[in-house]
Amino acid sequence: MNVKQAANVLELLEFFAAHQRPASLAEIAKHFDWPRSSTFNLLGTLAQRGYLYEPRPKAGYYPTPAWATLIGKVEQAQPLPKDMRALLEQLVADTGETAVLAAVSGSDALFVETVESPHSVRYAAPVGKRVPLHTTATGRTLLSQMRADERAGVLRKVTFEQYTPTTLMSADAVEAEIAQSMQRGWFQGNAEFTPELGGVSMALAFGERRFALLVAGPMYRVSHRLPELAVHIRQRIDAYLAEHAEESGS
Repeated sequence: MNVKQAANVLELLEFFAAHQRPASLAEIAKHFDWPRSSTFNLLGTLAQRGYLYEPRPKAGYYPTPAWATLIGKVEQAQPLPKDMRALLEQLVADTGETAVLAAVSGSDALFVETVESPHSVRYAAPVGKRVPLHTTATGRTLLSQMRADERAGVLRKVTFEQYTPTTLMSADAVEAEIAQSMQRGWFQGNAEFTPELGGVSMALAFGERRFALLVAGPMYRVSHRLPELAVHIRQRIDAYLAEHAEESGS
């Protein structure tokens, strides 16, 4: 599903985030290959609502602080777990690989906080990235925290596409992998969605909210280290929950 008007607003914000300067109607229309009339209507609507302004007359449009205020209020209502970025930074320091916090978004796992590895060759994991629940260690970690009927409902809607030779291709295979992973104590990524990418994921419950904590990198660096990565994640989660027992509801 892709609602064009909503997508245009998001693409416009991404444009300003990338360019970090005002832009004229003509420049924006040319950049996106949008009709001038619809570009004019979009910019005019956002300006009228207080979300765009002209820093100098005729210098072009730029987002106002209203965006930050709005997002700040949204975040205050459902904040990420406290000190979560620090936890991810610790895991990167421990392992040398990318660390990710993910949550469920429909049939996908959505990356809500990330810290990437310092290596030049690394798992690129920007905030907002989505990966399928059924084909990734991150996703199966999140599926494991659902009730059986909820998980079955998600898997009934899945299109089992062969992304790589190791992709799990049925709901039964996913269920078996979840059961094996829960018995082992951690979830393993084996290049099932992205070729040559592997890692370890574990569940992190914070009150009623459910997350997955992932450490991942190129298979040639992590395939022989999976139990070691699991130990690092377990130690950091246990220390984090002990420190934040009241907030996490433990």
